[in-house]
Amino acid sequence: MCERPLKNVIMKKFFLFLLTCITVLFYNCKKTNTAEQDSATITTTNTATEEISELSIYNLPSTWTTQEGKTIELKELQGNVLVMVMIYTSCKAACPRLVADMRHIEEKVTGKNKENVKYVLVSIDPEVDTPERLKAFAKENKMDGNQWLFLRSSEDNTREFAATLAVNYKKISPIDFSHSNIISVFNTKGELDYQQEGLGIDYEPTIKEIEKQIALIP
Repeated sequence: MCERPLKNVIMKKFFLFLLTCITVLFYNCKKTNTAEQDSATITTTNTATEEISELSIYNLPSTWTTQEGKTIELKELQGNVLVMVMIYTSCKAACPRLVADMRHIEEKVTGKNKENVKYVLVSIDPEVDTPERLKAFAKENKMDGNQWLFLRSSEDNTREFAATLAVNYKKISPIDFSHSNIISVFNTKGELDYQQEGLGIDYEPTIKEIEKQIALIP
């Protein structure tokens, strides 16, 4: 008489045990998936943050025209060490010396990643310095290799970029400008790393800084 009720009790306990196991298993799986998703989100966010900081010139939205007539944004240069100077091609005083410094620096930089250095000359006189003029200037000064880049943009974009480099310039006649004489080095993330200011100064520290930065490239 007691055998059937006993079997029912055993079956009920078994099903309750099975249901508990399934519930626990489902909860653990869901918790694991959530943790994995959170981990992936954190990784992605950290990677994005590391790519470009608030100090990077790659945040600037301006567009520029190269000596080849190609339109680019500065962020397209990401991954290269940048050596930059602001000049104008009709300059007869300071600019030729800055150009000579840039050429000497390029010649003396050594290291296995030296191909990852871009030497960028930005015009402060975009009205005169057309892409054609920049290209001719590059050829005249033997700066027409792939490592050399000449840029021009609008007056507003040029002023904004000059402020980023702490370069001051002012038009003092229809053909002449007064301007700061600064060569700047940017790391691969577009952050200002070093500046050389003045004419006729020792540029060895600049070369060492460039070599230090390219040594960090994987």
